[in-house]
Amino acid sequence: MTSNHYNRVVITGVGMLTPLGLDATTTWEGLIAGKSGIDYITLCDAEPLATKFAGEVKGFEPTDYMARKEARHMDRFAQLAVAASRGAVAQAGLNINQSNYDDIGVIIGSGIGGLTTLFEQAKVLLEKGPDRVSPFLAPMMISDMAAAQVSIVLGVKGLNLCTTSACSSGSDAIGAACELIKHGDTQVMLAGGTEAIINPLGITAFNALKAISTRNDAPQLASRPFDAERDGFVISEGACVLVLESLEHARERGADILGEVLAYGATADSHHVTQPIENGEGAARAMRVALKKVGIAPTEIDYINAHGTSTPLNDAMETRAIKTVFGDYAYQMPISSTKSMLGHLIGCAGAVEATICLMVIRNGVIPPTINLTDPDPECDLDYVPNVARQARVTTALSNSFGFGGHNSVLVLREYAEA
Repeated sequence: MTSNHYNRVVITGVGMLTPLGLDATTTWEGLIAGKSGIDYITLCDAEPLATKFAGEVKGFEPTDYMARKEARHMDRFAQLAVAASRGAVAQAGLNINQSNYDDIGVIIGSGIGGLTTLFEQAKVLLEKGPDRVSPFLAPMMISDMAAAQVSIVLGVKGLNLCTTSACSSGSDAIGAACELIKHGDTQVMLAGGTEAIINPLGITAFNALKAISTRNDAPQLASRPFDAERDGFVISEGACVLVLESLEHARERGADILGEVLAYGATADSHHVTQPIENGEGAARAMRVALKKVGIAPTEIDYINAHGTSTPLNDAMETRAIKTVFGDYAYQMPISSTKSMLGHLIGCAGAVEATICLMVIRNGVIPPTINLTDPDPECDLDYVPNVARQARVTTALSNSFGFGGHNSVLVLREYAEA
């Protein structure tokens, strides 16, 4: 490969488990129908908690995707990642064997890792003493174990690591994987995100920050991005993994190409551990970086999947950032927050939302922002309120912004030969 040649990066497989379904198709159908996946918590006793609802992956049975012994030694976040990876590899028709396993890598982001295992074993330590703590505590709780377990279960021996950048983790995993393929360091990557923190510690941590909704009387109305009555995000769990390949590799093996990842842009606010810069300067720079990398004009973006968390600070900031980058065109461009239906999947959010951009491109339908009944005057763009919309989308942008001032943007485009 010459120094001025870069590989195109294409998507050949998708695996997804979300509060709306155990696969991408079911999730997509729920999104287009404007269905909420948020409900009262069943994974733990939520009675003492200030927030009693979340977005759970319903009906997930780990042994449908792995052996019982394997499942027993994984935290739920890793189990979900293995399930999503199996789905992605199956759709891609990727046969992993001795001839190629050295050349396939894994990057799976997680913002927090095995918090449920940590919480449960901390209780064991306090109640029963150190001798009763599981020897699997460390290898179940650390954030890189989703990527590690995917590698072990699937027999993948290339680069293997985790991105941890709060709510940007999944986007950064895909972005990093794309850069590796683009520069010829590898030909195939499994990349995405996973999170499973629906436990008393996870919920309480965000309650203490006053970051999540406490609308306990109406959980399905709680996530309401860009609405004047929004009172915080909704914690959710799930996993999403993509099979990414160089175009040449995908063509050589006759893969069905679903779409193309054009660009990845990332910046830091360098401002505050939880609050974004009010004017959206950091987010705007990330969008501009992504567009500049491939020479795309702002007017070439047909749709934005917003970070759109349903927090007072984020939604106003993101709106300002979009206006900064897109100018008057911002008012003509459809934007939606699928967190209104899925909740906030934390380290998985960016991966799910980039994949939703892919599905928008392929299906010609934009999911709505539900619960948008009283628009915030500061949030005055076209957020596709409440009802899905038919639209021709060739190029889409996915925004992810995380605690710590992480800003990550992915641009996806319909695949074309030339």
